[in-house]
Amino acid sequence: MRAPLGDFDDARPALDRLDLLTPPVADAVRARVGDIQPDELIFVDTDPEIADTAAFVAHHGAALLAASANCVVVAAKRGGETSFAACVVLSRTRVDVNGVVRRHLGARKASFAPMETATGHTGMEYGGITPVGLPADWPLLLDASVVDLPWVLIGSGRRRGKLILPGKALAALPGAEVVEGLGA
Repeated sequence: MRAPLGDFDDARPALDRLDLLTPPVADAVRARVGDIQPDELIFVDTDPEIADTAAFVAHHGAALLAASANCVVVAAKRGGETSFAACVVLSRTRVDVNGVVRRHLGARKASFAPMETATGHTGMEYGGITPVGLPADWPLLLDASVVDLPWVLIGSGRRRGKLILPGKALAALPGAEVVEGLGA
């Protein structure tokens, strides 16, 4: 199978690679969360040593930067309570945590969740967190520019591998909200 973007040696429907996904991501793929069609969710097997965006695009081609997105976990505090949300922005941008995210969540304070917290709550590896398979009760904030992409490259839940799916499919995931200006 040829991936709709990039030039990857091993691209297959994610449904055929459940063994390479973390349990929450595999469960979401199996359940077709967000009504993502099986042929629209592609797993590309990649080297975990180059999972970080800069190394990944240096190896696989700078053109992928325009179609790559990162998913980060944010901890929001208000009234002594902490809640979590995930934010997805283009890889070439940064999440506006202290502005857009904090205001959108109605929090007094917002910050990136510590690595142990992010991985513990998601069941995913740091550096591979993906919006597919996140806790269903979390807000999933999506920058509009990600949703507008015909195809987007995101984490797979592990540092090994990436998922490719239509940007609009992200907006159908549980808790998804499109937020203008999320990535700056």
